Amino acid sequence: MNIGIMGAGVIAEKMALTLNLMEDAHCYAVASRSAEKAEAFAKAHKVEKAYGDYEEMLKDETVELVYIATPHSHHYDCAKLCLKYNKPVLCEKAFMANAKQAEEILNAFEQKGVFITEAIWTRYLPSRRMIDEVVTSKELGEVTFVTANLGYDIQGVERLQKPELAGGALLDVGVYPLNFISMVLGNEVEEITSTCTKTKTGVDEQNAVILKYRGGAMAVAHSGLLSATEQNGIVYGTEGYLIAEEINNVQNIKVYTKDRKLKWEKHVPEQLTGFEDEVRASIKAIKEGKLECEEMPHGETLRIMEMMDGLRAEWGIQYPFERE
Repeated sequence: MNIGIMGAGVIAEKMALTLNLMEDAHCYAVASRSAEKAEAFAKAHKVEKAYGDYEEMLKDETVELVYIATPHSHHYDCAKLCLKYNKPVLCEKAFMANAKQAEEILNAFEQKGVFITEAIWTRYLPSRRMIDEVVTSKELGEVTFVTANLGYDIQGVERLQKPELAGGALLDVGVYPLNFISMVLGNEVEEITSTCTKTKTGVDEQNAVILKYRGGAMAVAHSGLLSATEQNGIVYGTEGYLIAEEINNVQNIKVYTKDRKLKWEKHVPEQLTGFEDEVRASIKAIKEGKLECEEMPHGETLRIMEMMDGLRAEWGIQYPFERE
């Protein structure tokens, strides 16, 4: 399938690398608001076509799937433009800047019968199925608690400091712990308590979230831009616990008995970059005539966006374009 990349930043570079390593996908086109940047990207990453305008790429009938790799604040407009030309979309996380945008886009694509999915790669990786199998097998007993954290020292990344670009830790980093917890405990959240500290520009620089679920299970999520964490996800059960190392791209899974003895350890299968799974899932869904990926259904994308909206409301964080 011929893929067109919308945006020419760091995440777009990783997707181009991935596509060039795949046999079942072709890195066909890239579009940027700058023709020079698009041409330089295409030359550096072996992309067949370069466009200095998003719409010009979308007019190219050879493009069969568009990967949106722009900042969160631009996803909404980019997705609307793709829909204008009936282009299927794989949109980088966080899907949109808020739930209102997400609901509008999802409804519009569904009504027009065009595929769209959120490119949060942890939902598509083999490690997700491996963890699911352990949890559903009851090897851990009944799950009672989940913790997940993701922190980096990335406070110097300019984009993340800008409210106008939907910056902050939550949408860029915090979406991973929330998704990890959701993949284990589901969506029956009864109560959420949270807090954060903010940058000088008014976006969250680190945050902590406590979730209480129907049935009594609980979870804690933490994300931040100030310092590196060990980035693990831990699932605690009545018969033992599981540690998933590096929750944003799990490399290793360890299961312990309830007396803290290592029971077994498994490495995840080798990958090209990890992005290939979301691409293949999208291609499969499109060829089957589906409008969403089973790995990340539209309802789940919307639910996580609504949760993040609620957190930001609790923290008093509103992006400038949301006030307009």
